[in-house]
Amino acid sequence: MKKIELEIVALSHSITQTHSYAVVLGEVNGLRRLPIVIGGFEAQAIAVALERMQPSRPLTHDLMKNFMNAFNVELQEIIINDLQEGIFYSKLVCFNEHDTVEIDSRTSDALALAVRFGCPIYTFENILESAGILMDDNGGTKKKKAEAVGVTNDISENEELHKLSLEQLQNLLNEVLENEDYIKAIAIRDEMNKRK
Repeated sequence: MKKIELEIVALSHSITQTHSYAVVLGEVNGLRRLPIVIGGFEAQAIAVALERMQPSRPLTHDLMKNFMNAFNVELQEIIINDLQEGIFYSKLVCFNEHDTVEIDSRTSDALALAVRFGCPIYTFENILESAGILMDDNGGTKKKKAEAVGVTNDISENEELHKLSLEQLQNLLNEVLENEDYIKAIAIRDEMNKRK
C-alpha cells in the first residue's frame, strides 16, 4: 500500500469529549485532514515539542527520545496503520546500525515522538478515506467541517485573552508555565505576538 505523508496542522480542544484535545493532521500537498482525539497530557507533550519549549524536567516523551539516542536508535517514521471502532493504531519504525524494528504505539505517543525526532508521519488511503475530512481550496468550509467532527479552538478563551493588557498576559503566561499548562501558554504567547 502507498503511504500518504501527513503533517500536524492544528492542536485544539475537542468539543465532543470533555478534557480532551484533537490533533489535526493534514495531507502534505493535499486538502484532506485527519482529526484525532487525544488526551490532555499527550496534547501538552505535542505542544511542548512543536513550540520548542524547554520544561524544567524532561517529559516522558523527552525521556524516551533521550533513551533512544543513548542507544543509537533512530525513529525513521511513524505510520498510522489502522482504524478500528474509532481508535487509530500506529507503529514506530525505528532503526540502528544492525536492524529495523516496527513497534506498536498509541497514535498520540507516536506523534509526540515524531515531533521530537523530526521524522515523517504517514497513513494509508483507506484511513484517510474513512476518517478524513476534505477541505476546499479557499478554506470557506474548514470551520464548519472541523466542528462536525468535534474539533474547534476555544473561542471564548481567546476573546478573554484579547481583553487583557500585555502586562496581564505576561503574568498569566508565567503562571501557566509554572503549572506546566503548555497549551494555554501557546495561546497566550500567540496573543502577545499579535500585538507586537
